[in-house]
Parts: sequence; structure tokens; C-alpha cells
Amino acid sequence: MTRRGSPSRVIRGTDARSVSATYRGVVFRPMLRVQIATDVVIAVVLGALVLVTTANGMDTPLEYVTLAGLTAALALRRISPGLALTVAWAVALFELFAPQTPGVANVFISGVVYTTSRYGSRRVRIAGLVSAIIGPVIAALYFGLEDYSHRQDIVTATTPQEESFRVAVTYFAVVLLLLLLPWLAGVIGRTRRSASMSREAQLLAERDAARADRAVAVEQERVRIARDMHDIVAHSLAVVIAQADGARYALKADPAIADEALGTISTTARRALGDVRELLGALRHEQGTAPTPDLDDIDRLVREMRDVGLDVRVEREGDPAGLPTATQLAVYRIVQESLTNAWKHGEPGTPVHAALTYRPDTVEISVVNRRADDGTRGPGTGHGLVGMRERAAMTGGTMTAGARGDDFAVSVRMPAVPASGQMPRGLVATGTTTTAPPTPSTTAPRTTAPLTSTPQERPAR
Repeated sequence: MTRRGSPSRVIRGTDARSVSATYRGVVFRPMLRVQIATDVVIAVVLGALVLVTTANGMDTPLEYVTLAGLTAALALRRISPGLALTVAWAVALFELFAPQTPGVANVFISGVVYTTSRYGSRRVRIAGLVSAIIGPVIAALYFGLEDYSHRQDIVTATTPQEESFRVAVTYFAVVLLLLLLPWLAGVIGRTRRSASMSREAQLLAERDAARADRAVAVEQERVRIARDMHDIVAHSLAVVIAQADGARYALKADPAIADEALGTISTTARRALGDVRELLGALRHEQGTAPTPDLDDIDRLVREMRDVGLDVRVEREGDPAGLPTATQLAVYRIVQESLTNAWKHGEPGTPVHAALTYRPDTVEISVVNRRADDGTRGPGTGHGLVGMRERAAMTGGTMTAGARGDDFAVSVRMPAVPASGQMPRGLVATGTTTTAPPTPSTTAPRTTAPLTSTPQERPAR
């Protein structure tokens, strides 16, 4: 309850759920109402049970006060372990000086000591340990002296001191077990809860780190795609400007040349528009100056990977002459990344099978290599697969990658003409040459040659 007009105290949801949380500088721990009600009901039921079973043995009203005090301490054990321990000590001392004979209700103190180590702060936890040690000493002295006073007029085989000492040791051992064992159990429960919370925090941190790594990988790949496409867009705009200037000067002198120039502008603009649409949404922080590779550069890629010792056998089927620039770039990069992964993560000395199939409407890429299961090649981070999947998706294609028995297989299927509407390279005329009509692609015979990717910076899968 809070006063009207005063700010109310907000308890975090984790505080309500975490029954093992400790709070410094406060008397009462934040708890759910159902938890408080449960503790009170349990204490009242146990107190009533003790009252019913020992009612005939209670001679004075003071014993009822003792039972009520220990029941109250048991009800406060979780919401305020320190206050519960204080009440238990006060009732125990009252019971000794009344004087009264300690009854079954004193077992409630074990539950109080347990909560001091399970839920209490550092000071309360230490106070519980001290109580678990001093309590048995006081009980041993109390019962030992009481037994000695009754043995003064009794003749025994041994001296009264020896008999009373044995009684004191017995009570010390029993009370020590009743108090110290619950305190140790509370420490164990507290430690397990702390370890569980630490594991949860570690899992959350690892999940956040994985998300950050994936975001960085996607961002880096987008930057690289933008850098690769820079030269394509710049070249297309330069062609458009040059052809537009030529058409303006040739319009009156030779209309046929002007018409040819306008056709070149149209096809070049369409291709540039397709490239720009593929880059929508990609964030570029810097532009590269390296030339954009295409399918003609795969032969150079083959020679470079031979030099590093990768035995790649590639099969080609179909004619890639009419593929758009963006599709050729995606094919080159996917093949390069797949072969680099095969070199880094594959079994050394085993062949890598790559298949490139060019059809009139689709392009299919398949790279299969033997996996290295001995761990000598090092684990991957998944960044390379993220980049290949994004390249395939930007052209409207799909990609699957994963283990296939003892092998690792990468399969990509993408449209020959990207979904952005880009014109095939064979339909675009350059300079002042006549625009060539589209020709159907012919199927070339299969050829096999070693193929690999340059691992200047060994990317991971």
C-alpha cells in the first residue's frame, strides 16, 4: 500500500519470479501475494497441528505464546528471513527463561534457518550460520545443567557430571543437525539458482551476439554487393550519355544512326534499371574500384585454385552468352564462395565436383565436396552461406546448403533473367554496332576441368 499522491514502488517482473533474489537495505522481499498467502497458510496449518497434538501437555498460557511466536516466525521466513530469525531467537530465549520445556514447535526454527541462507542477504546468511552453531551450544548447556540438577540425589554407576555431559553432547548433536543441515541445504539451493541464472544470462548474451554477427554478416555482404555493382551502373550511365550525345548530333545528318543510338540507350537503360532494382534496400558505406567479375573470369578462378592444391572438377552444360550482368556476377561469386568453403572446410586431397547448367530460363549451380570431420580444418561462422543465400535471393532464386551423407552440398537455382526485368547481355549493342536479335541458347557439350576459388581471405561458411 502507498499513500495517495506518493509514487508507488514498481517491482520488476523478474523480481516476482525470482524467489532466490536477495535485496540489500530492505526488510521485506518483493513476493507475489499468492506466495505470501501460501507461507501464512502453511505456518498456520502446522501450528494448529502442533496445538492439537500437544494441547494436553501445555500447562501454562506461556506455552501458547511460544507456539504463536514460532508460527509467526515460520510465516515470515521467506518474505523477511532476517525478521523471522529475530523472532525465532526472541521466542527461544523467552522459552528458556520462562522457563519452559522446549516442544515440537521448535522444529519450525529449522525452516527459518533454511530461508536465511536460501533467500537472505549476506548479513542474514551469516547470522543464520552463527545461529546454527550457537543454538546447539545453548541447548546443550540448558539441558545438561537441567539434567545435572536432577541427578544430585540419584545414585548412578558413574558420576552425575559424566551422565549430564553425555546428555549435553546428545542434545548438541541433535540440535546441530536440525539447524546446520537446513542452513547447508539453503546454501546449495542458492548456489544452484545462481548457476541457473548465470546460464540463462550466458544464453541470452550468446543469442544477442549471434544476432549481431548475423546482422554484421548481412551488412558486409550488402556492402560488397553494392561495391561489385558500382562499375556496372557507372558503365551503363556512361553508355547512355555517350549514345544520347551521338544521337543528338546525328539526328539531322543520318537518322538511321540516331535510331540505332536510341535503341542502345533503351537496352542499356533497362539493364541499368534492373541493376538498381536489385540494389534497393542495400546500404552501401563505401564503393570499390575493382572490376566486376563475370563468367569469363571463372577460368582464371580455376587456375588460382589449382595453385592452392584444390582438385575441383567442373561440368558445364548450356550456353551462358545471353545471361545478364547481375546473373553472371551472382554465379561467379557463389562458385567462388562455395569453392573457398570446400578448400577451407573440406577433406584435403578429395575432389570437389561443381556443375554449372545454363538453360534458356534458369541457371543451376551445384558444388559438392567431402566434409572434414576431424576438426583440423576449423569451424565456420556461417557468414559465407549468408552471402550466397542473399545473392541468390536478390536475383529471384533459391539456395540450399547442408550435409549430404559424408559430403557437403550447395545447390542454387536462379532465373536466367532476374525478376527485376534486366535485359540479357546479348541483346545490348555497344558503340555504334547494330543491336543483335536474341538467339536461342544452344546446349554445349559437357566439359570437365579443375576449378577453385582464391582464398586471399579465407571466408567461412
